[in-house]
Amino acid sequence: MAGFPQLIPAFTARIAIEPPTRIAPNLIHIPFLPSLGSITSEPSYPLQLDAPILHGADFITTSPDAKTVKLEVQSVAKDSATGALVRFNYTGTVSLLGAAGKVLKGDPSAATTDFGEAFIHPVFQTGGVPELAELADKTFVGSGRFVLEEGKPVIVEYKISEVVA
Repeated sequence: MAGFPQLIPAFTARIAIEPPTRIAPNLIHIPFLPSLGSITSEPSYPLQLDAPILHGADFITTSPDAKTVKLEVQSVAKDSATGALVRFNYTGTVSLLGAAGKVLKGDPSAATTDFGEAFIHPVFQTGGVPELAELADKTFVGSGRFVLEEGKPVIVEYKISEVVA
């Protein structure tokens, strides 16, 4: 396996989302519910982050064949320990052919999904806090799922890993 990258578990992101709004036939806007989501480090990860997501939104573009959607997210979180603001952005792809597609389409039979139909490439930016400065220099990937519970907002949950040589 020489030359292939390895993954180090780094964060779990949980994002509470509002119902989607259609901007155009292939463009959907999904706002985040303020302060209901978070980004939390795995206990063994050297960069510790415990950051409620203050605000954000996802712009989802459906592919011409309607088999996938592309994600484009902009959000801001605030680390509880340092008070630092953290820009948490990502792009990604979600398959519409399985359980995740049912969630995104608002299908009444939709339920909590497994990981494996949604993948992201997150980017972190922060300034002025030496403890978190390295976040901007690292490469991360994530796998996501949707968590549906009766009477609660939909949660998008990502397991995010650092990519290393």
